[in-house]
This record gives sequence, structure tokens and C-alpha cells, in this order.
Amino acid sequence: MKQMKSPTEVGTETDSESISVETLREELQGIEDPKDSGTAVAETVSDVEASLFGSEQFTYEETHIKSSLDELLISLVALRDADTHGKQLLDDLGEQFDTMLSPGTVYPRLHELCEEGLLDQRELVKTKEYVLDDPEDARSKVAAAARQHLALGMMFRAALEEGDFE
Repeated sequence: MKQMKSPTEVGTETDSESISVETLREELQGIEDPKDSGTAVAETVSDVEASLFGSEQFTYEETHIKSSLDELLISLVALRDADTHGKQLLDDLGEQFDTMLSPGTVYPRLHELCEEGLLDQRELVKTKEYVLDDPEDARSKVAAAARQHLALGMMFRAALEEGDFE
């Protein structure tokens, strides 16, 4: 791939070497926009809601989000390509799950997941980024939680269909 020039270098080239705006745009199209790194999260949440509820409005309850917070944080880190720092994960929880959790709730869970070896914390200049440390164990934890939620959901559904709620 052609070496990209910094914005300061672009303006200092001679006319014969200068890069056109169109050429720069073409080169940049191959580079992921960090603002789009959460697209997988938004698309996944949207796809799940649509497959379960169609066009019906669905709202998550904060108590259920909190009870599955570890698995949600692991899933958000796994779905994101970048921006896996605490503030962005808090934003994801707010935007995608309608839940405004405090940093005092989320950060201790992130630190505990690091201590358990499921996440790894990488120091950046002004923040810390979280990545999966042990993808196999992280997957196993999320899969176990999914089985629990599915089993309970199926039991609730059977009770609604067969129970005497009248």
C-alpha cells in the first residue's frame, strides 16, 4: 500500500508531487473510520431486536442489563474493532440498551474481568483500552449466560402458553 502522507506533508509538496483531494479520498476509503467502529454493535442489537420483535418497540430493563453486565461488556469488546475504552462502553450501554450506568458500576466490572483473565487492559495515552485476553474463556462465559437466558425465556413462554393466568 502506498505510504500515506501526514496533513502537514500534503501541503508542502511541489505541484508535480501534490496529492489531489480525490486521490486522498480514495486512499482514505480503505482506512476504517474510528467513528464507525461501533457499527457492529448497533447492527447486532438492531438485528436481534428485529428478529424477535419485528417493528414492535422494545425497551431493555436496567436490572436485567446489570445482572448480565459482565457478559454484555465482554460482548461489546468482542464486537468492536476499536474504541473499547470504558467511556465508549458506557456510551454503548446507554445508546444500545437504554441504560445509563455509572462509571462506579461499569469500571469495577471491567477491572474484575481483567483480573479473571477474560479481558486485557492496554494503557493508551489518555485512556485504557480493553481487549479480549482469553477469547475462548470469554466465549464460554457468554455462551453459558446465553443458555441460561434462553432456558429461562423458554420456561416463561411455556408458562404463558400453558399456565392459568386468567
